[in-house]
Order: sequence, then C-alpha cells, then structure tokens
Amino acid sequence: MSALPVLRRALFFGLLFALGLAIVGAVVGSMAAGGRGIVSGLIGAAMAAVFLAITALSIILASKFDIIAFFGIVMGAWLAKFVVFIVLALLLRDQPWIQPTVLFLTLVVGVIGTLVVDLVVIAKSRMPYVSDIALPGDKTPHSGV
Repeated sequence: MSALPVLRRALFFGLLFALGLAIVGAVVGSMAAGGRGIVSGLIGAAMAAVFLAITALSIILASKFDIIAFFGIVMGAWLAKFVVFIVLALLLRDQPWIQPTVLFLTLVVGVIGTLVVDLVVIAKSRMPYVSDIALPGDKTPHSGV
C-alpha cells in the first residue's frame, strides 16, 4: 500500500486550512492594523501554504525515485524552504506595508495548524506499519491489508 494517497490528503486539507487561515488572518489583521494587517495576514497564510506544499510535493515527487534520490530530493526541498524563509524574512522585515506582529502570528498559526492537519490525516489513515513483506513460507509479499 502506498503512502501517496495519505500525502495527497494531507496536502489537500493543509491547503484548505491555509485558505481558512488567509480569511481569518485578513479579518483579524484588518481589525488590528487596517490594510497593513490584511496584507500581512494574507502573506503569512500564503507562506504557510507554500511551505506545506513544498514538503508534501517533494515527498510525492521523490517517491518515484530510489532511496538515495528520495532523501536528496526531500532534504533539498527542506533546505530550499529554509533559504526561502530566511530571504523572505529579510525582505519583508522593514517593509512599511507589513504589520510584523500580524505576519508573525499568522505564520505561527499556519505552522502549528498544518502540523495538526498532518497529524490528524496520518492518524486517521489506515496504513499498516509494515507493507510488502514476505513471511516465511510465503510465495508473494502481503499487500498489507
């Protein structure tokens, strides 16, 4: 049994969460800081969505390769996320159209929320602990079900 459906489900619900976060972040941001708050809330939610998508898509893409390429692709994607985050943080730090507190809080809620979504999706998946294993006396590997 492949983990790809679980990853796709996590990606779907994570992006759905990010869309809801964008709406809530924009509304709360507008109440806290007007137009700057709206922009900051939307940017924070967009960053959370992009970083979530990079992780899930890199694992989905990497699953088509051997184990060494898999780890190279996934670790490369995580390194790219780190670099992009640092660059964005430095670029957005002193912008007059950003409200830093709204941006920061939206990012924190986005990170925690997408982790919770991943946890719930994986916990509710019916993946076996071991798949494609041959037991003594078996002629073919079990399907895991």
